[in-house]
Amino acid sequence: MFRFIAWALAALYLLTVGLWPAALAPVTLTLAGLGAALAAIPGPVLALAAVAAWLKHRPAPAKTPA
Repeated sequence: MFRFIAWALAALYLLTVGLWPAALAPVTLTLAGLGAALAAIPGPVLALAAVAAWLKHRPAPAKTPA
Protein backbone atom coordinates (compact mmCIF):
# COMPACT_ATOMS: atom_id res chain seq x y z
CA MET A 1 0.00 0.00 0.00
CA PHE A 2 2.86 2.37 0.82
CA ARG A 3 4.42 1.75 -2.58
CA PHE A 4 1.15 2.72 -4.31
CA ILE A 5 0.88 5.94 -2.28
CA ALA A 6 4.52 6.80 -2.97
CA TRP A 7 4.07 6.30 -6.73
CA ALA A 8 0.86 8.34 -6.70
CA LEU A 9 2.57 11.20 -4.83
CA ALA A 10 5.56 11.06 -7.18
CA ALA A 11 3.25 11.23 -10.22
CA LEU A 12 1.30 14.10 -8.69
CA TYR A 13 4.52 15.98 -7.95
CA LEU A 14 5.87 15.51 -11.46
CA LEU A 15 2.54 16.50 -12.99
CA THR A 16 2.40 19.65 -10.87
CA VAL A 17 6.01 20.66 -11.53
CA GLY A 18 5.64 19.96 -15.25
CA LEU A 19 2.36 21.84 -15.72
CA TRP A 20 2.93 24.79 -13.40
CA PRO A 21 5.07 26.92 -15.77
CA ALA A 22 2.74 26.28 -18.70
CA ALA A 23 -0.30 27.19 -16.61
CA LEU A 24 1.35 30.34 -15.27
CA ALA A 25 2.53 31.69 -18.64
CA PRO A 26 -0.80 33.29 -19.71
CA VAL A 27 -1.11 35.03 -16.34
CA THR A 28 2.42 36.40 -16.61
CA LEU A 29 1.84 37.63 -20.17
CA THR A 30 -1.43 39.28 -19.19
CA LEU A 31 0.18 41.13 -16.30
CA ALA A 32 3.08 42.22 -18.50
CA GLY A 33 0.65 43.56 -21.10
CA LEU A 34 -1.35 45.39 -18.44
CA GLY A 35 1.84 46.94 -17.10
CA ALA A 36 2.86 48.07 -20.58
CA ALA A 37 -0.58 49.59 -21.21
CA LEU A 38 -0.53 51.46 -17.90
CA ALA A 39 2.99 52.70 -18.57
CA ALA A 40 1.88 54.15 -21.93
CA ILE A 41 -0.76 56.38 -20.27
CA PRO A 42 0.62 59.47 -18.53
CA GLY A 43 0.18 59.69 -14.75
CA PRO A 44 -1.94 62.86 -14.67
CA VAL A 45 -4.38 61.31 -17.14
CA LEU A 46 -4.73 58.24 -14.92
CA ALA A 47 -5.26 60.46 -11.87
CA LEU A 48 -7.90 62.51 -13.70
CA ALA A 49 -9.69 59.32 -14.79
CA ALA A 50 -9.63 58.03 -11.21
CA VAL A 51 -11.12 61.28 -9.88
CA ALA A 52 -13.81 61.27 -12.58
CA ALA A 53 -14.72 57.65 -11.79
CA TRP A 54 -14.88 58.43 -8.06
CA LEU A 55 -17.11 61.46 -8.62
CA LYS A 56 -19.44 59.44 -10.82
CA HIS A 57 -19.74 56.47 -8.44
CA ARG A 58 -19.39 58.08 -5.00
CA PRO A 59 -21.99 57.10 -2.43
CA ALA A 60 -24.88 59.46 -1.87
CA PRO A 61 -24.78 61.34 1.42
CA ALA A 62 -27.02 60.01 4.16
CA LYS A 63 -30.18 62.00 4.64
CA THR A 64 -30.85 63.24 8.13
CA PRO A 65 -34.40 63.08 9.43
CA ALA A 66 -36.02 66.51 9.74
